[in-house]
Amino acid sequence: MNSYIATFFSHYDAFVFCDFLKGQNIKSKMMPVPRKVSASCGTCVSFVSDIEVSFDGHEMEAVFIENSDKFVEVFRS
Repeated sequence: MNSYIATFFSHYDAFVFCDFLKGQNIKSKMMPVPRKVSASCGTCVSFVSDIEVSFDGHEMEAVFIENSDKFVEVFRS
């Protein structure tokens, strides 16, 4: 399983994406953005998934995969 964080331009967009993931039975939580990653609103969604998640249709800044306490960007809008 891979650990991801998604960053957003607004808290509302983070909430909508977190709710979307929960509807897909993917455990997710909203949290402050880690210092190693910057974001406009300061809120990110952390989730773990072994299936591909669609980022289309969601207002987000970027998605990072967490790899040994480092964050590698895998998507940017």
